[in-house]
Amino acid sequence: MIPKILKNFNLFIDGRGYVGKVEEVNPPKLNIKTEEFRAGGMDSPAMIDMGVEKLEGSFTLLEYDKDVLKQFGLVSGNAVQVTLRGALQDDTTVSPIIVKLRGMYTEMDMGKISAGEKGTLQCTIACRYYSLEIDGEQLIEIDIDNMTRKIGGQDKLVDVRKALGI
Repeated sequence: MIPKILKNFNLFIDGRGYVGKVEEVNPPKLNIKTEEFRAGGMDSPAMIDMGVEKLEGSFTLLEYDKDVLKQFGLVSGNAVQVTLRGALQDDTTVSPIIVKLRGMYTEMDMGKISAGEKGTLQCTIACRYYSLEIDGEQLIEIDIDNMTRKIGGQDKLVDVRKALGI
């Protein structure tokens, strides 16, 4: 049996497709911020969930796209919506994978500029929203502004919001 491999992908920025113009995408690395806790009667420290660490993703375009460059920083208070759509394929099936990011560009790197070389634009986005969906199932959704962290459909922060009156 062959595992599902990423057969191909496309990138959309605020609804504009970049087929043939995107080289790679790096979704945010997911890390739980933890602290050790050890009290009397405990043989070893226990790790305590203190929230999710900073969500940061990036992508590389194969051109200096003017529309993207104009979005550097937080433009007019509007966040940038970035969507990766891919096709995961094994022996018999193709499954869609969708990654959605919303946030602001914190870095734009045009790299080394040389005659006869392709021009690349690497963009880094600080995310306020992250969603991962595979085969129609939303596996992860983190919404910083609305204080939600859904893993496998279960909101891990619902009781915290309730306690805070949010």
